[in-house]
Amino acid sequence: MSPNMFASNVDAHHGENEMAEGDVDIITSAGRRIPAHSNVLAAASTVLESILGRWRRSYETPIRILGVPCDSVSVFVRFLYSFKCTKEQMEKHGIHLLALSHVYLVPCLKHRCTKALAEQLTIENVIDMIQLARLCDAPHLYLKCMKFLRSNFKKVEETEGWKFLQHHDPLLELEILQFTDEAELRKKRRRRHTQEQNLYLQLSEGMDCLEHICREGCTSVGPYDEEYSCQKKLPCSKFDTCQGLQLLIRHFSTCKRRVKGSCFQCKRMWQLLRLHASICDQPDDCRVPLCRYGHHLSN
Repeated sequence: MSPNMFASNVDAHHGENEMAEGDVDIITSAGRRIPAHSNVLAAASTVLESILGRWRRSYETPIRILGVPCDSVSVFVRFLYSFKCTKEQMEKHGIHLLALSHVYLVPCLKHRCTKALAEQLTIENVIDMIQLARLCDAPHLYLKCMKFLRSNFKKVEETEGWKFLQHHDPLLELEILQFTDEAELRKKRRRRHTQEQNLYLQLSEGMDCLEHICREGCTSVGPYDEEYSCQKKLPCSKFDTCQGLQLLIRHFSTCKRRVKGSCFQCKRMWQLLRLHASICDQPDDCRVPLCRYGHHLSN
């Protein structure tokens, strides 16, 4: 009999006349008898191959697959023949198929199960799924569960599954809390890094605009040591930054409190001038006010 013929009959209950013939029987928890071929089982699973070696020495007693529903065992055996499993079967039997694929070492089925179960995660079942992932050594499913928990922790925390976990598996609870905390720390570090990069970019543009204004002029503000006509200057490519700096320069040039240090805007201008002086590599030729003086002070 071909594998396809067997697959079409494998769900039949024991005792029916049309049951496919085989040289070994698989017995389920409810007593259902599923005929199979030892060479097919041995080729698909090293664990079943080992069991069949003992089976031949024990006068051909049936192979018992217990602890899971009969239909799940039928789907499992069918997969060993055809290496196919429908979406509906995976939705209905995925949890039990993952357990069977782990116990009987069927990697291709295990991969399909973990992928399918990862797409079926809900607030109510994620705790059961992550426990299953640990028991069945399914790291892909475990990580998916962890990420789902991190994103929905407040809701999962209110479920009966989480309360059960707190009382019966404190180690897993600790792992989940640590993962959530570490993920939040990474998120904060990324946010801080982004803010720092934006700040560096703004400062870099500010330095460029300061040199540009003091050397060439831009719209209404130009070099302090020569006559400047604003009619000849169009806005530059960084005018958003440049315009703010122009307003700051105008204020700085007329503010009577800049020497006393009581003006916040003037303090910002002093900071920009000092920053420029600290990084300028041509202080003798620089047109930025106080650059040479600030450069000597920084040295």
